[in-house]
Amino acid sequence: MRITFKLFAQLQDFLPADARKTNACIVEIADATSVAQVIERFTLPPRLVHLVLLDGTFVPPAERDARILRDGETLAIWPPVAGG
Repeated sequence: MRITFKLFAQLQDFLPADARKTNACIVEIADATSVAQVIERFTLPPRLVHLVLLDGTFVPPAERDARILRDGETLAIWPPVAGG
């Protein structure tokens, strides 16, 4: 099955080179793949995985291992952001 995977800010460097311009790529995943498994697949540093949205809905850290992705969903991840 396929999902859209989006990474923002410094996390974009973990996307394939051709996907960095749009900050998104289509990813083939196996059935029963969790949010946490996609995060691991792209070797995202845990300290940079802050805001995780699935089709615009927040996925808390405690639910990322159990939340199974469905075909066509969009997984978007932001690092912590500071500024003023």
